[in-house]
Amino acid sequence: MNVHLAFVSNMRFLLMCLAIAFPLKEGMAANGSGNANDWIYLRNSNLKVGVLKSSGAGIGYFSMAGSTRNLLNHYDRGRLVQQSYYGDADGSKWVAKEWRYNPVQGGDYKGKSPPVPEITKEGNSLYARSIPLHWATGEELSECLMEQWISLEENVMHVRYIFTYNGTKAHAPRHQELPAVFLDASLETLVTYDGKTPWMDKPVTDMTPGLTNEYIKMTENWVAYVNKRGQGVGVYVPSVVEATCYRFREKGGGDVNCSYVAPIRTFALTPGLRYSYDAYFTIGTVKEIRERFLKIHSEISARGRSDESIRKSD
Repeated sequence: MNVHLAFVSNMRFLLMCLAIAFPLKEGMAANGSGNANDWIYLRNSNLKVGVLKSSGAGIGYFSMAGSTRNLLNHYDRGRLVQQSYYGDADGSKWVAKEWRYNPVQGGDYKGKSPPVPEITKEGNSLYARSIPLHWATGEELSECLMEQWISLEENVMHVRYIFTYNGTKAHAPRHQELPAVFLDASLETLVTYDGKTPWMDKPVTDMTPGLTNEYIKMTENWVAYVNKRGQGVGVYVPSVVEATCYRFREKGGGDVNCSYVAPIRTFALTPGLRYSYDAYFTIGTVKEIRERFLKIHSEISARGRSDESIRKSD
C-alpha cells in the first residue's frame, strides 16, 4: 500500500468512527430515508436511479426498476457514488486529524451542502453542474467545477464525469477515485478479473475486503460487489486497471455499514486541469455484469479509443 492509500485507509476508518459516534444532523438523509423533494429520479424498464440535490447531485439510489431495494449507501455526504479528488496537505483538519486539499461532490463531513448551479433532467438523462466543498473545512472551492451526465441505456447506467481545476497551486500526483462508490453492506463479496488474459472468459477472483483499504488489479476494467445469492452491482471504467476497496461491518451498525470500492488512476491537480472519463454501472449476476461490460468494451475497442481525457483547459 502506498502513502496515499494508507492516507485513504485512515480517512475511511475515521469516517466510520465519526459516523458511529455522532448522529446525522437534522436535514441530512440517511440511507433509505430523507426529504422526498431532495431526490430526482431517472427510470427505464430495467433500472431506477436517484440523485440527491443536497449532495451535489451525487448518485444515492440504484435499483432494478421493479424493486424498492436501494443498493447504494448515502449515509452522509461522503458516501454515494460521486467525484472526489486529492491534493497536498493544506493545514486543514478533519476533526483533530491533519487533512489535505480534498474537493468532494457531496459536501463536507459536517453535512454542509455544496452549490448546484444547474440540474437538468430530460427523459432518461440528467446533467448536473456543482461546486465541490473541501471535505474537512466546508469551504466552497470555487476554483473547481464538477459535471456529470447520467443516462440509462437498457440494463446499464452510463455516467460521464468532468472535473475542472483552475486553482493556482500545482499539487503532487495522487491516487484519484474514479469514482468513489459506496454500496449497501449486504453486497459483501467483491468480484473482478485480475489475470493476464482479459475478456477471454477466464475465472474471476472473489474476496471479502476488510476495514483497511486493499489494493487490487482489475484487468478487465470492472469490479463488482455481490450478495450471498451472487447478485449485485458492477462498475466498469474503461482503461482503468486498479482499484481500492474496503468493507465496514459493525454489529448493529445499520446504515453506517457499507461496502466501498473505487477504480483509481494517479494524476495531479494542476492549474488548468480538465479531466473527463466514463463510468458504467449495472445490476445482475457476475455473468450478466461481465457480459454487459464486454459488450461496452467491444464497442469502445471498435472505435479505437475510450473517451477518457486529461488536459489543460483552453
